[in-house]
Amino acid sequence: MRGAVEEHVAAFNAWDAPRVLAGFAPDAVWITGHDRFIGSVALTELFDQTLWDRCPHLEVRTLLVDGATAALEVVETLTLDDEQQVFALAAFLEFDDKGLIRRGRVYREGRADL
Repeated sequence: MRGAVEEHVAAFNAWDAPRVLAGFAPDAVWITGHDRFIGSVALTELFDQTLWDRCPHLEVRTLLVDGATAALEVVETLTLDDEQQVFALAAFLEFDDKGLIRRGRVYREGRADL
């Protein structure tokens, strides 16, 4: 699963929505803050140009993988209100038997919802 996590982060940092979405199971659940995205349509709306316009970048500090689960400590840099912001994140991912993300939960230091 380490490779799947590394691919997800690389695709995200490339702002490559099709590549990001290819790493999710069709019925994946992604939770960040109070927001919950379920399935391909919702994830497509999340990983869209509005997100990429914020120039996001993830730097993995710690990655622990145990079977079909992964825990990450991440530093996220993005632009909000014309200012570069830096957040500490913790993310917990679960994978299906094909190595696709089936569930993810992201915790952001400070404000969870952007």
